[in-house]
Amino acid sequence: MKRMLGWLGVTIVIAASVVQAADLPDIALAAPRMEGGKPLMQVLKARQSSRAFSEQKLTDQTIADLLWAAAGINRSDSGKRTAPSARDWQEVQVYAITEKGAYFYDAKANILRAVVPGDLRKLTGSQEFVAVAPLNLVYVADVSKMKDSKPEDQALYMGADSGFISQNVYLFCASEGLATVVRGSVERAALAKALMLSEHQRIVLAQTVGYPLPEKK
Repeated sequence: MKRMLGWLGVTIVIAASVVQAADLPDIALAAPRMEGGKPLMQVLKARQSSRAFSEQKLTDQTIADLLWAAAGINRSDSGKRTAPSARDWQEVQVYAITEKGAYFYDAKANILRAVVPGDLRKLTGSQEFVAVAPLNLVYVADVSKMKDSKPEDQALYMGADSGFISQNVYLFCASEGLATVVRGSVERAALAKALMLSEHQRIVLAQTVGYPLPEKK
């Protein structure tokens, strides 16, 4: 017997979801800090891709700030986000993959919803650093939200909308002294199965985030 969780858009076996709830609780995120950070022009100058990451974990506050910058709600009256989306579909969902497990970013509740326990970081890419960095974000498009659109248009829009989110992450990381790189090389079939994605969900991109690896002296 199965049930559909609407906010995730995935089908989960009931027995499995009970185990997951016990093994991997949801994480209530702190309110994002709206002050501080570097000026925009300095951030644009510092923005870059990095493929060398420290194993140092991100703080809870940093994760909360990062996710809000990526795709948080910045207009509570309308529920609109920090990143634009075509026709305001908001079809791109952000999954956070950590050493402990996989979570779905519920922007409305400002909570990381537990999806599945266990370290899935290796599935988020083919490069070795994905299993070292503390956080891999996975951008998943729910095409069922893209009403009255052709498949070729869906591919264009979900790619562009994921890119907007990715750039928000880049700018946040540049401001906070973090390392990041967006990637198209993802073990899509294996990761989709591990995340129990529905037939309507498509993995678009992944993005690794962490502290830069200290330079050798």
